Amino acid sequence: MTKPHPKIRVLAENLLAFEPGGKTTGASDANAIFHVCEKLRPQLANLTGNVGFRALLSRALALAGAESAGLRLLHVKSNGSLEGLEELKEKVAAKEFLEGEKILLSHLLGLLVAFIGENLTMQILCEVWPQLYRNDRSVGNGGKNEKAE
Repeated sequence: MTKPHPKIRVLAENLLAFEPGGKTTGASDANAIFHVCEKLRPQLANLTGNVGFRALLSRALALAGAESAGLRLLHVKSNGSLEGLEELKEKVAAKEFLEGEKILLSHLLGLLVAFIGENLTMQILCEVWPQLYRNDRSVGNGGKNEKAE
């Protein structure tokens, strides 16, 4: 899989900004990527099961690790949560940490769009983050996974 579409990157940045620590320069104790994954986990586990969510996040992490070597310090635990965020935060600069969050979430969202389509992805995201506006329904692949409306 190639890098996610730039619109997916913008969507990832918006989601991270909604979470504690997402608008900071990394100085906060809160990790926005942790909060995003924790909020997505129940929704996606309903759709794919816990094992499916874990596999999806693990694949996103593997893809993101190819772009940001620091992300290779992270692991997905058996319950689907991320492990190693504090270690990563201590070992990389704040700017690199924030960039890694964006890369990881972009890959997770890109995989979701590839597997379930743009409409269902946006529906799930809007259920979790009601403040996310759906005015731009296209998040990246030109609707390849969607039927024409």
